[in-house]
Amino acid sequence: MNPHLMCVGGEDHALRIPFLMSLRERGFRVTAVSSGAEAAFLRHGIPHRSYGFDRFASSSGGWGAIRAIRKLMSELRPDIVQSFDTKPNLLTPLAARGKVPVIRTINGLGWTFSSLEPRALALRPIFCGLQWLSSFWTAATVFQNQDDQAFFERYRLIRRGSGRLIRSSGIDVDAFAMARHLAPSAMKMREEFGLQSAEVVIFVGRLTRQKGIPTLLKAVPRILSKRPDARFVLVGPWESEGPFAVDKSDIDQYAPHVIALGPRRDVPALLGMADLFAFPTQYREGIPRVLLEAGLAGLPIVASRMPGCNDVVEDGWNGYLVPPHDADGLASRIIDILSDRGRGKVMGGRSVELVREQFALPRVVDQYCDLYKNVLSAESHGGLARPASPVLLKENAANRELGGAPR
Repeated sequence: MNPHLMCVGGEDHALRIPFLMSLRERGFRVTAVSSGAEAAFLRHGIPHRSYGFDRFASSSGGWGAIRAIRKLMSELRPDIVQSFDTKPNLLTPLAARGKVPVIRTINGLGWTFSSLEPRALALRPIFCGLQWLSSFWTAATVFQNQDDQAFFERYRLIRRGSGRLIRSSGIDVDAFAMARHLAPSAMKMREEFGLQSAEVVIFVGRLTRQKGIPTLLKAVPRILSKRPDARFVLVGPWESEGPFAVDKSDIDQYAPHVIALGPRRDVPALLGMADLFAFPTQYREGIPRVLLEAGLAGLPIVASRMPGCNDVVEDGWNGYLVPPHDADGLASRIIDILSDRGRGKVMGGRSVELVREQFALPRVVDQYCDLYKNVLSAESHGGLARPASPVLLKENAANRELGGAPR
């Protein structure tokens, strides 16, 4: 019998297609559930179902999403459910209510647990309560870095013994190498953007304040004062980022030194034309996929000293770590690498080996398969523990926070 796994995520869930295909190769029947488009899943023969939620809203629509996920569980009848991303990780266990084992993967704690803005500080206790509540209907919680696991255990947001560390969602090393092989040459890519003789610093990710774009822009003049041929390429969406987006005019004022390309499908090729990867995030990341891609591309990395980044970048070995918000520190380290290209090349080579050895997709998928089999075995020998009545009272409060009614 092939266990049926229902994998729930947000709008970027298609990035996990290699992970889902690897699970399928190991004998799982996989159905993807996401708030994004289904075309990419169908191209790979992965059944897909849609549901909706607003990732920017703190309360509206949550109860409707819970009902939608619950209905999909009833229709699909999975043996096990896997969830990724902040809101799906909260909504999915509340939808399951112990009727099917749920594995949550905490791939970063995001803005709510990273920002010191008043709204984030006000929301933090609510989200902690929801995380605690969700843990009662969660068979296991996977963490991508030790900092997040320690945080959840310290504040008792998971049941004792239910945490598991699996570093990253994995990266398909062979597929990345093939994409690089089929891509235009680095010189041709540089010619396309007028960067032939430039020292190219690249960022890939959402162009938001929380990803540190204002910090990078603030560092640009200082870098140019020492490295006048430096150019900065920003890859990723901003129009879809709602209140978190960096204003396009803030980027345009640094033209032609800063180029914003928007979202792209040829990230391996773009990384291939760069000299350095900058990632000044202010988020508590899981294990950022873009750092793994930059590592495979052989780029030295300058990143924030934040959870997740620390797991990929060892300061002074394969790149540098700087405090978040520190534009001067970011500029200094970028200048250091651009001024010593030989050292930068050695750093980048170390990243290639690190990613291949520690974050390759088969290694990660093996760990998930072992976890799924253990959970299914435990379920067949007695099932998941059911929450006591005080939890129902907490759920009523959570429903109100999510915009619904108490039971």
